[in-house]
Amino acid sequence: MGEKATKIARNTYTKGELVGYLVGMFGQNVIYQVIAAGLVSVYLGTVLYIPATAVSAIIFAARIWDAINDPMMGTIVDRTHTKWGKCRPYLIFFPAIIGVMTILCFMNGIYTDEGKSKVLIVAWAAISYIVWGMLFTVCDIPLWGITSLMTEDQDDRAKIIGFARMAAGVGGIGTVIAFVPGFLKQFFEGKYNAMAEAGEITQQMANNYTSRAAWIATVIGFTVVATIFFEVAGLVTRERVPGDAEDKRGIIDNFKIMWNCLPFRQILISGIIRSPLQLLMILAMPLMLYYYTDNAFENIGNLDGGQRLFKIALIGLAVFIPQFAAMALTPNLVKKFENKKLYNFYSVAGAVPYALIFVAYLVFKGNLLGWGAVVITSVCIGLASASMGGINVMQSIMIADCVDYEEYHKGYRPDGVFFSGQSFLTKLSGGIAALIQGIVYAVVKFSGENLDNINFELSKGAHFYDLDGGKYAAAMFFLISIPIAVGMILSALPIKNYAMTDAEHKQMLDELIEKRKDAKDEAGE
Repeated sequence: MGEKATKIARNTYTKGELVGYLVGMFGQNVIYQVIAAGLVSVYLGTVLYIPATAVSAIIFAARIWDAINDPMMGTIVDRTHTKWGKCRPYLIFFPAIIGVMTILCFMNGIYTDEGKSKVLIVAWAAISYIVWGMLFTVCDIPLWGITSLMTEDQDDRAKIIGFARMAAGVGGIGTVIAFVPGFLKQFFEGKYNAMAEAGEITQQMANNYTSRAAWIATVIGFTVVATIFFEVAGLVTRERVPGDAEDKRGIIDNFKIMWNCLPFRQILISGIIRSPLQLLMILAMPLMLYYYTDNAFENIGNLDGGQRLFKIALIGLAVFIPQFAAMALTPNLVKKFENKKLYNFYSVAGAVPYALIFVAYLVFKGNLLGWGAVVITSVCIGLASASMGGINVMQSIMIADCVDYEEYHKGYRPDGVFFSGQSFLTKLSGGIAALIQGIVYAVVKFSGENLDNINFELSKGAHFYDLDGGKYAAAMFFLISIPIAVGMILSALPIKNYAMTDAEHKQMLDELIEKRKDAKDEAGE
């Protein structure tokens, strides 16, 4: 059987398909960051000045809907049978639609009539964000689900998932969207400054309208390019693992499948507990924008004789480079270590550097702008980011293994449904993290009209780390530290007695490959 399995395992993706898939994954995650790092983290709160509690409520409501919508989309994917397969059709036809909806999310508040009710702005934010999330799910589930269909080889699957996480991480470059509008303001400020000089609006309003216009221009540029990349995945990939000939399971059936599959249920519970982990990515860019540049990134070259730019670069590299390293290393580590042990190592060990981030803030008395503080903070963030990268790869690998588990025990492959669980986890985690952020921001009043005043004070030369006794800065560093550390430790508990060993999975996969070969031989293929 071992020899046969090795031969059959050659039925795998080509290098061209792998590259095309990764290009699409990169594009998809740039679009995701346009919304996550742009719309949610910055635009809604600091440009449109929607109160933090309202933003959190919108995101959390969207995540509640995802609890129904994601498994529903997974059901649709599993019941799709076309000449392209069951995942590729969505990757071919929907990226452009998602791109258009991404831009529409930012068209909120383009009018300058302050008589317009804030209710309209909040309603637009809520409806557009929820619709965007539904459309994104249409491609997100197939994009991850196709990884278990592109190859029958376990090592190749771990490899593509590791590379996929890396490509998604590289797509995190989309987070720089938080800084680009600052450079584009100069092209729009003339109109609104003239209105302020004419007494039609205040200077504070002129600054805000200029920011809105610069943001919209930035989003259009990012989204168009990212959509083109996103489209490549659908055009280049191929599905090689056969799905069910006729899948008539409904959404209720699939909810039962997800819950009754013990290893999958353990992964879901662990992921939900680990939700605060998303706070690092939500706050990474706003933290650098406010704490390290006083919300004036366009003037960064003038701060500390130009040294501030290098400090920000060091911290930025600490957020991303260790993640990529862990993502690249993990597929090799799974060959040597038990999945559950590696997963829990990332969880428990990763909690330590997260906790130390806030300790560093307290030790340096809230001012982390010196080189010593920057280096120590960067080391803590780097180690924390590495744990994030590793655990994200492990989650995808283990979910893909659960698809094999279900096929072995029940005779069908719920690729779409199980990877809808991953999509749901990502978005639910973001929602819970945003809710935590909103609560803390509301407590320190870092939202709404007060945030408008904060931005105005910063524009006049105030320092963020000093404002109101430093409570805004303390809130940000607390959020990227303590809640995450607690969540990481607790998330290891459901995986302690994980229901599928690596040896059991290998035996299942060998038998499945044998069955597929026998089925092809009987069909004369």
